[in-house]
Amino acid sequence: MLWVQNELTSSRVGDLFPTTMTDRESYLLLLLSDSNLPTGSFVASSGLESFIAHGFGSGTNKLEVITTFVRDSLSTYAPSALPFVADAHLAISTPRSEDQEDILEDLQKLDALYECMTLNHVAKRASAAQGVALLTLYSKGFSRAETDSGLVDTFKRRVRINDGTAFGHLPVCWGILCASLGLSLERTQHLHLFLHARALLSAAVRLNAIGPYAAQQLLLHTISPFVDEQVTKCARLRTGELNRDPAWNETTDGPANTWPLGEILAARHDLQHSRIFNS
Repeated sequence: MLWVQNELTSSRVGDLFPTTMTDRESYLLLLLSDSNLPTGSFVASSGLESFIAHGFGSGTNKLEVITTFVRDSLSTYAPSALPFVADAHLAISTPRSEDQEDILEDLQKLDALYECMTLNHVAKRASAAQGVALLTLYSKGFSRAETDSGLVDTFKRRVRINDGTAFGHLPVCWGILCASLGLSLERTQHLHLFLHARALLSAAVRLNAIGPYAAQQLLLHTISPFVDEQVTKCARLRTGELNRDPAWNETTDGPANTWPLGEILAARHDLQHSRIFNS
């Protein structure tokens, strides 16, 4: 995906996930952290390019500017995306029914809700592009024909049909991918936020806002507490679509978007005269 992060892949994962893991889970984390995976995220800046183009990155301390953006982006992405990651993972790993059609129906409900909750067309476009790339990665690179149920391929076909029943949004597809590979929900959520932060810093390097060594330094020493904080705060959140707990409250336990400025800037991405990223 992005050349900046290659050195970090093997060393950083051990720090991110310090608790006991199986050898397979450790291997999956290394595999999914590989920046060469064709996940489509290299086309997205998650609003950073628009943020800089609109003059918000013109401060003298570029490291501080980028750090602030990553922190704010994580603080809104975590509560809006992790509930969908969690429910999609649970729909696969602990389905309410063994009927594949019931599982697909649950996934489509989650996908449709994320489509409604994503507030601008640029973010929707990036999310769908990366989500479909993850489904393709699983079906072409990770699945084994003799054991795979075909559920992922069926969901991907429904996304491709583009009839409004499935959209293939990134958080939903990430949950599907990781659950299908057998990665735990805890690791799935933590890795998803780490990769979001990593992609932002890689975008900052491509935009020449910071250098590659500075990006590595930020990711190792500064961004890690932000990721940990948001995972801890948002790990329990759910969408409510699959919830069967009467104590669930949409105000305190549901997804939320908390950074209006980020949404406005992301929505203005296509208005730039020249662009490096598609979103």
